[in-house]
This record gives sequence, C-alpha cells and structure tokens, in this order.
Amino acid sequence: MVKSMTGFGKGDFRVDDKYFQVELKSVNHRYMDISIRLPKIFNYLEENIRNLIKSYLQRGRIEVYITYKNTDGSDVKMEIDMPLAREYLDSLLEMEKNLSIRSDITTSLIVGFPDVIKIEKKEEDEGEIWQCLQGALDDALTKLVSMRKKEGNKLKEDMLKRLGRTDDFLIQIKNRSPIIVQEYRQKLTDRIEEILSEQFDLDDTRIATEVALFADKSNITEEIVRLHSHIEQFTKILEEDDAVGRKLDFLLQEMNREINTIGSKANDLIIANLVINMKSELEKMREQVQNIE
Repeated sequence: MVKSMTGFGKGDFRVDDKYFQVELKSVNHRYMDISIRLPKIFNYLEENIRNLIKSYLQRGRIEVYITYKNTDGSDVKMEIDMPLAREYLDSLLEMEKNLSIRSDITTSLIVGFPDVIKIEKKEEDEGEIWQCLQGALDDALTKLVSMRKKEGNKLKEDMLKRLGRTDDFLIQIKNRSPIIVQEYRQKLTDRIEEILSEQFDLDDTRIATEVALFADKSNITEEIVRLHSHIEQFTKILEEDDAVGRKLDFLLQEMNREINTIGSKANDLIIANLVINMKSELEKMREQVQNIE
C-alpha cells in the first residue's frame, strides 16, 4: 500500500502511577531522520525509541515529543538523617547548659541544619518505564501510519488518473506516428513539383530514398514500447506493500527520458503538443512521488 510521508499521531499509556504522552509529526525526507525530545532522565531509552519507530516507518523526517507524569504526586523522596539530627540537638543542649541560656530549640530549627533532610529522586523501574513509554509510542505510531496510509491512497488515486491520461496521449502519438511519414512524402513531392514547375519528371526512387531516411530518423517505435512498459510497471509498483517512493521516482526519470526522445525525433507539431501534455502530467506525478514513503 502506498503511504505518504506526511502525518500526525498522538498516543498515551499508563502503568500504575506512570503516564506517558507521545506526539509524532512526519514530513517528507529522502532518508529516515528522527528528532526526539524527551525528559533527560529517560535519555537512555532513545535507542529503543528509534528502533521502535523504524519498525513502523522506513522514510521521512519524524519529530517525536514525549512528556511524562508520575501521578502519585511526586517523583522524589525525602529521608531524615536521625543520627545527624541527634548530634545537632545534643550540641544545642550542651550550648544551652554551658552558656546558661534559655532553650528555644524546635524541630524547624534542627531540620534547617545541613544534610538533616535529604531529597533524592525516586528510582524508577526501567522495565516498567519502557513498557509504559512503548505503549504510548505504539498508540501514536499506529495513528500516524493510519493517517499516512489515507494520504497515500489519495496520492495513488491521483497518480493513476494522471498515468491514464499519459497513456492516452501515448496512444495518440502511436496512431499519429505512421501518418507523419506519409505527410512528409506528400510535402516533399509537392515541394519538388513546385520547384520544377512540372518541367521534368520526378525521380520516384530519389523521393523514396529521402522518405526512407526521414522514416528511419523519426522512428519512435522503441520509445513508445518502452514508455508503455514503464507505465505498466509504475501501475504494478503502486500495488506493492513495501516503501515504493524511490522506485517510482527512478521510473519517472526513465519515463521522462523516453518522452524527451519522442519529442526530439518525431519532428511533428501534433506530437510535440502531446509530448508537452505528457511532461506536464509527469511533473505533477513527480511532485506527488516526493511525498511517498
């Protein structure tokens, strides 16, 4: 199935008190280019994220935005160093006794001393964290791929229409091609008669030779056959499940080459106009193909 490289997907996932939300945006790019923004504490998961995205997508610039919440209200823990607090208290009581001063020792006073209370980041279960993040990524990627498929189907329908028109123009060129030689023979005969003013007999052998040379020079049969083959191949590639953008781009280059050759060899105004029409359709298809995975 043809897939566009443009799309958006948003997903989320929760495991116990852990919650991830993922937003994905993709645009066309020659290769796979992934840009990831996530909380620094999860930088160690970046390679996992890239590998998961590559299992879903093959081309495009992918922008990844990841947010995380710990729904238990805090991702830190506090510990009181009781032995150290007792040391502070004993020291304060000793000062009170030796200096004969009134005691105003309070809990708030003691906890204000250095290192009595330690604040530390809670250690997260890495396996559980990845399980939660992977769930959010799978959700977002599934939605992104679905959008890319829908957009790709629209591109496919448009290209099939343009391909059909191109084939119609080619059939007209094929039908026109034999007539060119006949018209050239008649024009050549008329021109010679005009110059000679019917004073001399025409040399039919000489005319036949000139016409044969013209026919050989303007023969576009091979180009027509190859172009028909390219059109059939293009249609078949559009039905493939794999990434087909590069194949289609290469094939359009080959088709354009055959069309240019037809235009240069045919030496006919009608065919020249048909060639212009075909090149116009190909150019529009080329623009579409640039956005296909």
